[in-house]
Amino acid sequence: MPPTDAELATKALDEEAAYRLPSFSANDAVTLGLSLRKRFRASSRHQRLGRGLVISIQTIVGHTLFSCTVGDLGSTVGDVSLDSWTILDGMIAVVRRTGHSSFYVEKGMGAMGKTPKQLGLPPDLRIHGGGGLPVTVSPELTDVSINSFSTMAPGESSSKKLGDFE
Repeated sequence: MPPTDAELATKALDEEAAYRLPSFSANDAVTLGLSLRKRFRASSRHQRLGRGLVISIQTIVGHTLFSCTVGDLGSTVGDVSLDSWTILDGMIAVVRRTGHSSFYVEKGMGAMGKTPKQLGLPPDLRIHGGGGLPVTVSPELTDVSINSFSTMAPGESSSKKLGDFE
């Protein structure tokens, strides 16, 4: 039986806690962005299926630290399209508004049986589809680094890591 929206929301919330870093600089954003790009280009979604991806890493106030497109303009669902950046901006707006990933907000709404309007969220937020993810800076952390995103050993954890595209 597939997991319920409540189970998926709980898992997403738990995983958000893993994305707390002691610091996050512009250089870290470039390192993370290039790592995500490289991992996606090596994935079967890109290699075999020819899918594309847009990546944007921004500060909470909207300063772009890294941004790129992987793949070509396509005509099927999941490819890079003329609307990709607009959709991504909507997902980022969800993160800014709620402080949570757009996937968590989507599954949490489903678990509660609520609509964005019932939760007081503006209709222009891109909630459905997941994708936007907050990375929180917590200076008191000392043992987590940006390398955690790109150098996790296979099988290190049963949960999906940031940058897993298979």
